Amino acid sequence: MRKRLQADSELHVIDVGYTSPSNINYLTGLGHSVFLADLVHDAWSGNWQNGTDEDGNARWDVQGFLDNSLNFSGRTFDVALLWTALDYLPEALVAPVVNHLFSAMNPGGEVFALFHTRTQGEETVHCRYHLTPGDEVEVQLAEPFPIQRAFTNRSIERLFSDWSGHRQFLAKDSVSEVIMTR
Repeated sequence: MRKRLQADSELHVIDVGYTSPSNINYLTGLGHSVFLADLVHDAWSGNWQNGTDEDGNARWDVQGFLDNSLNFSGRTFDVALLWTALDYLPEALVAPVVNHLFSAMNPGGEVFALFHTRTQGEETVHCRYHLTPGDEVEVQLAEPFPIQRAFTNRSIERLFSDWSGHRQFLAKDSVSEVIMTR
């Protein structure tokens, strides 16, 4: 993904997570435009949970969340830096967020996502990620949201089944890196 960001110019990038001045500076310095969306914070701090169903499961205002947190005003994107957001979102929002991103991505657009391989341990704390010019990504502790799930390779493939390409790499710190192509 870093190679694409450095090789292409004028990409439209969505960065999911806390506002990162270093990501904004890095991406705009490469000539890209940046849209920010802090999905995990928005999901858990907004009023999107609206009661429970007959089984006691939380009901979520999915459309309200998408309209508020992923309102792109007609913009489309070439790159989405999703980081670990899907691991922390309420279950009811995961597939709708992926579907909404699919419709907002340009053909050939790519999503870079990280997925935890387990739900326990210090590697599962919610973090913010900062791009660097090299191969390293800086990690910073973020607002303490509990991890909701660990995706398996098969569940990632099912979640992104409408996407045309899928490359997955096992990274260190109990996460896997995935690049999905629209």
